[in-house]
Amino acid sequence: MDTFKAFRVFIDENGEAYTKIVQRNVEDLPEGDVLIRVHYSSLNYKDALSSIGNRGITKNFPHTPGIDAAGTVVTSKSKKFTKGDAVIVTGYDLGMNTDGGFSEYIRVPSDWPVPLPDGLTLKDAMIYGTAGFTAALSVKKVTLNGIQKGRVLVTGATGGVGSTAIAILNKIGFEVVAATGKLEKEKLLKNIGATEVIHRNKIDVPKEKLLLSSKFDAAIDTIGGNTLATAIKMINYDGVVTTCGNVRGDTFESSIYPFILRGVHLIGIYSAKCPRNLRLDIWNHLATDWNVGVVNQKIEEIALEDLPKKIDQMLAGELSKRMIIKI
Repeated sequence: MDTFKAFRVFIDENGEAYTKIVQRNVEDLPEGDVLIRVHYSSLNYKDALSSIGNRGITKNFPHTPGIDAAGTVVTSKSKKFTKGDAVIVTGYDLGMNTDGGFSEYIRVPSDWPVPLPDGLTLKDAMIYGTAGFTAALSVKKVTLNGIQKGRVLVTGATGGVGSTAIAILNKIGFEVVAATGKLEKEKLLKNIGATEVIHRNKIDVPKEKLLLSSKFDAAIDTIGGNTLATAIKMINYDGVVTTCGNVRGDTFESSIYPFILRGVHLIGIYSAKCPRNLRLDIWNHLATDWNVGVVNQKIEEIALEDLPKKIDQMLAGELSKRMIIKI
């Protein structure tokens, strides 16, 4: 346990990033109350950006990416955990500026891990990962704001957040309309729970229109931009819109009318700083009544050595499966 293997990102003398698998000393890990032996991690877009030296994600190098990790406790200074406990760590600063899950060991503050709930394996937890957790948190915010049934729009439907949100919403009784630019995936989206699949252009109308016919009780938006602005204009009275992504743009324009004439609620989703009690609740949902398992995910299990190739493919938009890293 004195030394361990980790996937590290370095910056050379020309300011260029390069990656290397190295042996590290446990004593070199950041300060923290809980030392965890990582069994599984997963590859996310933030990890790919960190791996090419993106300073908007990671400020200091060398660095170990991996915003998700699942494993077992080796040592703990906190009464919350004992040796051998199975735990999940997602969010907070893991893999951002704190060395993350692309490593045999991580050390984190005791508030970061949550116990692995009955009903999930460590691998299952990483198949969900941050994307699945974000989807579940979005659904939770919809239901907490009084929407218990009805018609829900999900944008970015084929992505990790969108597809998991569709499956959860379908399981708990909602009618789901999936918006996507990939209509060839219609059969897949209906298989995971979409009642209707529409092209994303239908949720991208001119900005000049201040209101549109109300069609949805809620929307879970994962892509931002004018798509988000359009979704807001299509929500029924007292409806809810959650937003968690910006692939279609990091700004949007809206009039005040959806909010003062229909009472629309707009809720931002940032899972990294989700409070611990809510975090525990979300993971328990994913293990029980919201457990959509691995049925809607195409998985490829890889090793640390496979990461450079998979990172390049992710950045090029060529990955169609979720990458689970077995450490």
